[in-house]
Amino acid sequence: MSNLTLSQYLEQQNGNLTPELAQVIETIAETCKTIDQALQKGALAGILGSAGNENVQGETQKKLDVISNDYLIDALKVHPQVGGLASEELDDFTPAQENGKYLVLFDPLDGSSNIDINMCVGTIFSILPAKNAVTQSADFMQAGTEQVAAGYVLYGPSTMLALTVGAGVVFFTLDPNSQTFLLTTENVQVSADTQEFAINASNQRHWENPVKRYIDELLAGKTSVREKDFNMRWVACMVGDIHRILCRSGIFLYPYDLKDPKKAGRLRLMYEANPMSMLIEQAGGASTTGRVRIMEIQPTELHQRVPVIIGSKNEVQRVTSYHS
Repeated sequence: MSNLTLSQYLEQQNGNLTPELAQVIETIAETCKTIDQALQKGALAGILGSAGNENVQGETQKKLDVISNDYLIDALKVHPQVGGLASEELDDFTPAQENGKYLVLFDPLDGSSNIDINMCVGTIFSILPAKNAVTQSADFMQAGTEQVAAGYVLYGPSTMLALTVGAGVVFFTLDPNSQTFLLTTENVQVSADTQEFAINASNQRHWENPVKRYIDELLAGKTSVREKDFNMRWVACMVGDIHRILCRSGIFLYPYDLKDPKKAGRLRLMYEANPMSMLIEQAGGASTTGRVRIMEIQPTELHQRVPVIIGSKNEVQRVTSYHS
């Protein structure tokens, strides 16, 4: 463990880091501390439960979804280096500052159905270069390969920040006494092989045959072609599932299914799939839809959905090969 603070780390010239990008990341981290404090109060603050309306995705918003979204919008739209914002919770993008160098996209509270049962939730963010002095919605339509930084804050037993600026993945842990993010793990690596998988098995009847084949092999364990037993884990919060993979490898699947053939997948390309793909790839893992590399997809709309198969490289490649 290092005593390096997030601020000190961001002063280094790693990857895509510039002083301006560092300022944006610091603002996101500071805002996430505020979200963390609201979460810590939980029922005491009267912030649990439904907000009584749906977001643009047609999902019931929790009070803390709305609060977290407001915190991030308020902090970033006045930031001199931010040209525009996009949130999973809002229909359209939010204009910010003229000549801002970066666009920020975020899922303010991933896994918010976990809030009311006191389980882990998180904030996911993606940072893209701004294309114009005044941001237009078309400026957000950049493939994941264009991201200059990505990360998440996990609100769990300890509050952690996972970050990549294109030079590997690092973990910071929030010191509850000093309220400072301290570097706790450098050069996070996802091993190519694993014996853990995560998938929402309740959708099994809707899966395509390649996914059924793959999961059947894992469930058969030593008695199948895999010749080893697997464990299933499912947090119902992408931040929690990806954090587990970054800590001890694994594969996470939210594949295309036939329940609603008009929806390509459940997870959002811009707010979830791209930032998580950047983190996993920077740690040596892989991320595909089952057919194409996620970070090479050219977005066509702000709230585009995609299937996600992500994690240990050999497992992701195996499922992907079944699709072809």
